[in-house]
Amino acid sequence: MGKVVAIPFARSMNATQIRVELKKYASKEKARILQRFFKTGPGEYAQGDIFLGVVVPRTRWLAKKYQLCPLREVLKLLHSLVHEERLLALLILMLHFKGTDLSRQRRIYRLYLSNTRFINNWDLVDLTAAHIVGQYLADKSRLPLYTLARSNLLWERRIAIIATHHFIRNHQYADTLRIARILLTDRHELIHKAVGWMLREVGKQDLSTEEAFLRRFCTRMPRTMLRYAIERFPESRRQRFLKMKREKS
Repeated sequence: MGKVVAIPFARSMNATQIRVELKKYASKEKARILQRFFKTGPGEYAQGDIFLGVVVPRTRWLAKKYQLCPLREVLKLLHSLVHEERLLALLILMLHFKGTDLSRQRRIYRLYLSNTRFINNWDLVDLTAAHIVGQYLADKSRLPLYTLARSNLLWERRIAIIATHHFIRNHQYADTLRIARILLTDRHELIHKAVGWMLREVGKQDLSTEEAFLRRFCTRMPRTMLRYAIERFPESRRQRFLKMKREKS
């Protein structure tokens, strides 16, 4: 992409103008690669998603440039069929959320959760859920996450567990572990990976807490979930948990 030069904030751009600029950084070759990587083919989890082939660092740069874009214009981008436009919208929402008061944060949080059908790939969830949903609920009831964890919508279940990353960073693990229990029997591999990842993040902060959870539940969790959770363990410890899983399978 080359060195990105800092520029002043754009104050008056609308969604149409932002789309035009975003397309300047498109790459057909990268788009083909991304559409395979993010499983956009028939019957896959992101069937029909459209990519321009814009790299994430450039999208982040554009989000900073347009962080003063009005929410009504951001929402137009979020409702786009184009993946990078939705990503750009979510990154702008993150910046809105970070730089505003509680009333506006509440509005952004509610806007986020009322548009989960457009937050419909794992990268969109992973880059934003903790920074908006998790941060907003940090000093509030966590019950909305349990509703999401029981949703029929794959992406809402992923939002539920990924949002707890904000709590993990603040040494709060209870909600991660409770939601992990709810999702133990989930059938989708993207949930297996997300739960395993968050358990691994718990372990980075408090290994004994992660290990206690694994000793209790590793035989019930999908193999992918377990492998993600123990990825950073010493080999002997990894093999011990894998053996427990094999013996109960």
